[in-house]
Formats: sequence, C-alpha cells, structure tokens
Amino acid sequence: EKKKGPSYQSANSSASEHRPVLYVEHRNLNPETELKRYFGARAVLGDQRSKQRQRQFHRCTWMTVFKETWPRFSRPGISMSLVESKDGIQRFTFEHNRDYQQVQFKFLDAVESMDPNNFVVLLQLNPYHIDSLLQLSDVCRIQEDQETARDLIERALYSFECAFHPVFSLTSGTCRLDYCRPENRAFYLVLFKHMIFLEKRGCPRTALEYCKLILSLDPDNDPLCMLLIFDFLCLRCREYTTLIRLYEEWEVHRNLSQLPNFSFSVALSYYHLSQQEDISPVENQQLKQKSNVLLQNALIMFPGALMPLLDLCTVQPDAVVSSHAFFGPSSQIGQPPALSELVSLYVGRCHSLWKEAGLMLWLEENVRKVLKRVDSHDPYLEDCQNKRKQRYQSAPRNIHRHVLMSEIKEATATLPLEVTTQPGMGFDPLPPLDSIVSYIRPERYYLNALKFSALYDTGLLMVRADFCAGSPSGLSLARLVSIYCTTRHSHQMLTQR
Repeated sequence: EKKKGPSYQSANSSASEHRPVLYVEHRNLNPETELKRYFGARAVLGDQRSKQRQRQFHRCTWMTVFKETWPRFSRPGISMSLVESKDGIQRFTFEHNRDYQQVQFKFLDAVESMDPNNFVVLLQLNPYHIDSLLQLSDVCRIQEDQETARDLIERALYSFECAFHPVFSLTSGTCRLDYCRPENRAFYLVLFKHMIFLEKRGCPRTALEYCKLILSLDPDNDPLCMLLIFDFLCLRCREYTTLIRLYEEWEVHRNLSQLPNFSFSVALSYYHLSQQEDISPVENQQLKQKSNVLLQNALIMFPGALMPLLDLCTVQPDAVVSSHAFFGPSSQIGQPPALSELVSLYVGRCHSLWKEAGLMLWLEENVRKVLKRVDSHDPYLEDCQNKRKQRYQSAPRNIHRHVLMSEIKEATATLPLEVTTQPGMGFDPLPPLDSIVSYIRPERYYLNALKFSALYDTGLLMVRADFCAGSPSGLSLARLVSIYCTTRHSHQMLTQR
C-alpha cells in the first residue's frame, strides 16, 4: 500500500501542474469517487443501480444526493443573488425571504427559551431549516450518533445547493461569498463540518477538495482559517506536490513558513517524495537534503513543538535531548499565547502522521543536528527568537474560530479567556465583529401562559403524529426526546458556567 501512494501521487501531479492550486473538480466532491478507487465500484455501489429506476426524480447536485429517507424537499426560502462582478471575480450572497426570516426568528427564540417543545414544533414544520440542522447535528455527534449527525449536514448541503445562482460555480475559483453576511456563514459551516466527517470516514482526498472549495470562497480573508488544516489533508491523501506548490506560490504574500503546521508538513512532504522508488539517486539526494533543511528550520523556529509531539507519539526522547535547555520546558512556557495555540493545534491534529518508525529516525537525526547548531551559536537561532518575540502575541479571530470548530483538546485548552468566556452557539461560532446585517430580529416577546400552553400541546401532538406517521423528519420519538433533553442540559451547563 505504501508503494501505491507515491506512484499515484506522481502520476497525477504532472496532469494538474497547469491548473490553479485551488482547482476543484466536481468528481472529487463525491466521496464515492474515492471509495471506488479504494474498494472498487461493485463494492461501493452494490445494488444501488437497480434501485435507481425506482427513485423519484430529484434535482441533480454535485455535493450530495437526495436520500429517500429525507423529508419531501420544498424550497425553504433560501436563494442566492449576484452582488458584483468585477475583474473576473463574482461576488454572491445567500438571501432569506420573509418566510424564512420568520422561521429564523422562531429558531433563535427556541434556542433562548430552552424549551424543547418550541424546538420540536419548529423542526417538524421546517425540516430543511439550516441552523436547526446544524444544531441537531452537533447534538447527535456529542451523543456519538455519527451517522445521523452526518446525514443532517448532508441534508443542509443539499438545501444550499438547490439555492445556487445559475452563474455560481464550485470549480471556477472565481466565486466569492462574504463571511460577514450571516446568511453566508451557515454555508461555510456546513462545508466545514461535511469536510470533517469525510476525513473521519476515511475519504481524505474528498475532504481536501472541500477544503480547497472553502478556501476559494474567500482566499484573502480565509474566515475559517483553512490553511491550518490544508497541510494535514494533503499528507493524509498523499498529495505532497499540491502542498509544496501552495507553499511556494503563497509564501511570498502569506508567510506560510510562520505557521508551525506548514513548516513541519512541507518538510514531511519532501521526505515522503524522497522515498519514492521511481526517482533517480540524484533527485533522491536533493529531496532528502531539502527535507532535512526544512525540518531543522522548523525545529529551530518552533522548539516547543518537539516534546508534545513525542509525548503524543508515545516516544521517549533521548536523555541528551530532554536535558537540553533548547527543547526543555522553557521552550513551551516561554511561547507567546498565539504561538502556543498554533503549536498545540498542529501537534494535536498531526501527531498521528509521525508514528512511522522511519519518520522517527529521520526526526531524531535532525534533532541532533539542531542541537549542534544551537551549541555552535548559529545566528539563525537568534533570528528565530526575535521573530517569536515580535510576532504571535495575539491570534486573529479566524484562528480562534478554527480551533473552536476543530475541537482538538490540546488547542482548545490554549484559547484566551476573551474567547472562552464569550457566549457562543454552534450554528455561528465567534461571528465577525463587522457583520453585515440584512434584516433585524424584532424585539423578543414572551408568550403568555395561554399561548405557551397552546404551543406546548401543539408540540406534543405533532411529535405523536410524526412518530405514528413514520417520522418524516427522519428522527424517532425517542431520538427527538433525547436530543432536546441533551440540548437543554447543555445550555443549562453553559449558563451555570
């Protein structure tokens, strides 16, 4: 299997050299394309072909396919409009019609009221309401019901794709969505969560395609900081040349070498390329030398990453290394807050990529070379030390948002208090401070006892009817009760904090 990865990489790299680095292919957005390559079409499709004739007609979409288990689809009130077309770039935005706005207001009221019955009524009447699907997916995932959580995200994705503008393209790389608009943010979040599910499902190549798609929607601002996971997905699916190419093209204007994940992952990519069997000895030596230089530079720039990395890989460091001041506890304690957050995120996410025996030998070899450079007072060390002191004092908001959404415990523990003490919701984590509000929520009113009682009774009746009719929302009565009880308990815990 190890031999197939690099050869597949080299075969595809030459075909994609002329394409933009963030080029997205429609076929790679479908996880079945990747699964077929692993297991064959017969194993993946099974008896789906025979069932296709019996299916009802549904709109053809690229990102997901309508499932017969889903509720009957009717447009929930989301549309997309073209805001501006200039210099070859088209800027779009999602819009909510008046009916959808009213549903959104009810959703916010239901979340704040902590009353599960209000939420039940909303979901039964609006099975394709995006924020409700996002919220439910998070609850199901917390309850370790990954299948339902993923299904809800796919349903939201289908609803979004049915609302696309005719000119909007997933693959052109010239379509933009402003994250400052609340209507657009849900699309970013759905794509991100779908990408995470794909990677955990064993489809890293498909997840990488969604990562490129999210990054292409706003490459300048990168609101979800996709650059912090781009390298991980490239290494997972062995797209080494893609990672190196992005690094070389973006380093000048984005300073990717100042991110720990790129510093280590690019070195790792060169190392993997040097292990290919179909390259000449000269090329092998060049790639190996390049990987050594980059890894040593990464270790010197980010010395606080070594010990946590070895710890998560369950590797006992050499006595010479562990006792040396350069890689000792001071290298972690003395890190600026933002740097600790970035290093913890990289180590927590990518430590599994270093567990190969050959990689540990390569790492050990370069750690010893770094210690020699430290003892000889290499001037590069002072340069890196000055950079660490001047930079990384505070991380931008998109990095905090990425850490919150990634839920990597090593990184979330380093978040500053101004982030962890903020009230936040899973359907809109750390919203931008300069949000562009297109419609305003009316002043919230509280239902009187009579109206509340009527809503309560209506909710119970709808749940019972839904359960008896086969649950058009796709959730059983037991699941609904469990979900809403968990949601209420979670919010109560957050309120107590």
